[in-house]
Amino acid sequence: MPTALISVYDKTGLMPLAKGLLAQGWRLLATGGTLRALQEAKLEAQEVAAYTGAPECFDGRVKTLHPRIHGGLLYRRDLPEHVNDAKAQGIEPIDLVVINLYPFEATIAREGVTAAEAIEQIDIGGPSMIRSASKNHASVTVLTSPDQYDPFLDKLKAGSWGLEDRRRCALEAFRRTAAYDAAISAWMERELTRDKSKDLPHHLCLNLVQKQGLRYGENPHQAAAFFVEPGRKVEGMAACQQHQGKELSFNNLLDADACARLVWQFPAPACVIVKHNNPCGVGQGPHALEAFMRAQAGDPVSAFGGIVAFNRPVGVEVARIMAQNFWEVILAPAFTGEALEVFAAKKQLRILQTPDQWPQSAEGLDARSIGGGYLVQRADDGFVPFEDWEVKATGPGTKPLAEDLMLAQRVAKAVKSNAIVLVKDGATVGIGAGQMSRVDSVEIACRKAGTRARGSVLGSDAFFPFADGLELAASHGVTAFVEPGGSLRDNEVIAAAQKLRVWLFFTGMRHFRH
Repeated sequence: MPTALISVYDKTGLMPLAKGLLAQGWRLLATGGTLRALQEAKLEAQEVAAYTGAPECFDGRVKTLHPRIHGGLLYRRDLPEHVNDAKAQGIEPIDLVVINLYPFEATIAREGVTAAEAIEQIDIGGPSMIRSASKNHASVTVLTSPDQYDPFLDKLKAGSWGLEDRRRCALEAFRRTAAYDAAISAWMERELTRDKSKDLPHHLCLNLVQKQGLRYGENPHQAAAFFVEPGRKVEGMAACQQHQGKELSFNNLLDADACARLVWQFPAPACVIVKHNNPCGVGQGPHALEAFMRAQAGDPVSAFGGIVAFNRPVGVEVARIMAQNFWEVILAPAFTGEALEVFAAKKQLRILQTPDQWPQSAEGLDARSIGGGYLVQRADDGFVPFEDWEVKATGPGTKPLAEDLMLAQRVAKAVKSNAIVLVKDGATVGIGAGQMSRVDSVEIACRKAGTRARGSVLGSDAFFPFADGLELAASHGVTAFVEPGGSLRDNEVIAAAQKLRVWLFFTGMRHFRH
C-alpha cells in the first residue's frame, strides 16, 4: 500500500487530493491541523505522532524530525543494503509528500509585524521533508503547491506518473525551499542592519518570482517577464490596478515606473510625461488639469504617444482634454467614473490606478547586470534642500522662485546624463538629455524652449566642466542656474556667471543617471 505524508498550512485543494489518494488505495499520514481537517471531513488518516511513536513536542516545533519519516523518504529502494537497513529498523517507505510551508513571506509583509512573530513562522520540518523527498525523487514524489494536485491525480489514475514528473516536482520543491531560505536571510539581514548602516550587504540574494510574462522585451526578439520579490510589501508597478487597455509591455513598464517615480516626488499637484525613459514635460499647478496643460506645453511634439502620470486624482475635465491626443499609458492615484467613461472610447489606452506613494527602487537598491556580474548601488533618493544651496553669483532683481529652481533640479535627477532642464512658471520648457557633451544638452534644451528660455531657470545634474554651457544658456535668456559644483574650473564658471549677472547656485550633490 503506497503511503502519502500530508502536512499543509494552506488547505486549498486538500480534500479532493486526499479523497483521490484514498480512492486509489493509498494510506495517509498527517500532522496537527492537517489531520484535524481530514478527520472533520471524515477521511481516514493516521497521525504522524502515532506512526513514529514520538509525540509532538515544544508546541509542535518537533513532530516530523524522526528516522521513520526521513528514513522512509530517503532510503534508496534500488540498493539492497538500504532496503535491509529499513527492514531492520522498521522503516516503511513513504512514496508521496504533500507540503506547503508556514507563511513566512506573508507574515513579514504585514505592517507592524514583530521579530518574534516572524521567527515563529520559520518552518523547519517542512523544508527538511521537502529536501529529503526531493533528493530521493527517483522513488518519492513531492508536491509543494495546490496547483500540482490535479495533474498528479490525473496521471496517477492513468498510471502514467513517472520519473520525469517526479524530477520536475523536485525542481519546483528545491526552488521553493531556496526562495524560502532567501526570504528568511534577507529579512534577518534587514533586521540586523536597520538604521545602522548604509553599506551594501556582502551577500545579495535576488529571490524573485515571475509575476507576469511579457510578449517580448525592448525588442521583439528578446524574451522578457516582470519579476517581484515574495514576502515584500506590494508596491510600485506591482501594486497598480489596470482599468483598461492592452497588456503592459516591457517598455511600458520601464516608462511608467520612471514617470510615477518622478511625479510622486512633488508635494504639489503635478504631471509628468515620459518618452523613452526620459521626462519630456513636467508641470505643477493648483490642480491636475493645470499641471497637465503645463507639462504638455513643455514639449508637445515629444509628448505625443508618451506615458503620463499624475499625483492627484484625474477627473472628467482632464480626461476630455487628454482624449484629444494619443497616449500609451495614463497613471493616477484615482479616476472618477466619468473620466473612465471618456477614456473607455480609447480601447488601446492603458489606464493604471497607482498607490498613493512610489518607491525609488525595489528594496532601495539599483541593480544592473553587466558582463560577468552585477552592479548594485543605493537608490538616488537624496535631495539637498533649497535653503542649503550655496549662492555663488547673483543677478539683478529678486531671487528666482525657489519652486522653479527645485523643479529644475528634481527633473534633472530623472533625466539621462548629461541632463539639462529649463523651467519657467512651474513647468519645464526645454530638456536636453543623454548627450556626450554637456554643452550639447544645453543647446538642445534651449532649442526646444525657443523664446520661452528667456527668463527661465536651468537645472544641471552635474557640474559645468567649462563656462561655455552657462554662457550659451545665458545668451538665450536663462537667468538662474543650479548645479552641484565640484569642477576644477568652478571658479571660471562662477566668474562667468558674475560677469553675465545671472544667479548661480551650488547644491553639492550630483545626480548622474546613466
